[in-house]
Amino acid sequence: MARLLLASTSPYRRELLQRLRLPFDSASPGVDETPLAGERPVELVQRLARDKAAAVAAGAAGAWVIGSDQVAELDGVALGKPGAREAALSQLEAMSGREVRFHTAVALLRHDGTGHAALDLTTVRFRRLERAEIERYVDAELPFDCAGSFKAEGLGIALFDAIESQDPTALVGLPLIATARLLRQAGFPAP
Repeated sequence: MARLLLASTSPYRRELLQRLRLPFDSASPGVDETPLAGERPVELVQRLARDKAAAVAAGAAGAWVIGSDQVAELDGVALGKPGAREAALSQLEAMSGREVRFHTAVALLRHDGTGHAALDLTTVRFRRLERAEIERYVDAELPFDCAGSFKAEGLGIALFDAIESQDPTALVGLPLIATARLLRQAGFPAP
């Protein structure tokens, strides 16, 4: 079986990939995540997943590399990771009572550029949120490194009215249904 690498330092993605019970190592891709001028959220997420995988694959001959990224989209605009409390509060206030689209892309590449890719779309309907409950949530979970300023696998689920998705793991950061399919296409054994 070929060597498998995860082009990410995200503990969320690492934890998700462990569910597939395949041995893998993680590596930091060191990719600039700044959107390009005029780049739509769906284009951004696909480029970042591919670029992350390619960056690690360039130095890993013979290995397959998984790159993944997620971009939250509100009114056609990409929402980045908040990074700090005030930005998280602002994002959640903007999403209150609204639908937000979460694009999660995954790319599986080798150093020669061969590979496979997939894209997942999850739509989240946020319930109407009061400022005080947003503050309580943000202070409880500190979701500063999460697209959309929440952790769906934790208390963040209480912020929603509904989730529409083909793959519940995509909202956490790595669509495992698509990832497992790509790995099978690359010759990895099915669990």
